[in-house]
Amino acid sequence: MTITLTVNGEKKEIDVDPTIPLSKLLREELELKGTKRGCETGKCGACTVIVDGKATKSCQRLAGQSEGTDVLTIEGLADRAEEGDELHPVQQGFVDEFGMQCGYCTPGIAMMSVALLEENPNPTREEIQHGIKGNLCRCTGYAKIYDAVLGAAEQIEDTSLEPNELSGDD
Repeated sequence: MTITLTVNGEKKEIDVDPTIPLSKLLREELELKGTKRGCETGKCGACTVIVDGKATKSCQRLAGQSEGTDVLTIEGLADRAEEGDELHPVQQGFVDEFGMQCGYCTPGIAMMSVALLEENPNPTREEIQHGIKGNLCRCTGYAKIYDAVLGAAEQIEDTSLEPNELSGDD
């Protein structure tokens, strides 16, 4: 089956088995390795991407269900920053606050955080905790991750980015 979708702002036409997960399409067909395949049951969140503006566990969405959608992965996130050549505020927050440990869960948590900040640009620590609860980090803890998201929220507020500028929605 040939499906057409937009990935990180580029229109793609792909001949693919429509029954494979979107995560597999992204990693194996499009070579976008930032999207991780973890539990494959939707419980760990390592595969989180943004589909049509909503955080989506890509292991739970079939490639065939992605026809005509707009998909944003961690690879496309930096290009959505104001200048286009800098890290997205969420990515910069992870760097500034040492929010990543081994890094395996980081892309999924970053994408979930972007979706959270689009819905709530000024979250409390508890709202962040609730917002990313579907993303598991198996290394140490979440304190630095919460600090990273809080830092991103402050940076976004300081630069006055509109929420739709974060995800590329127009």
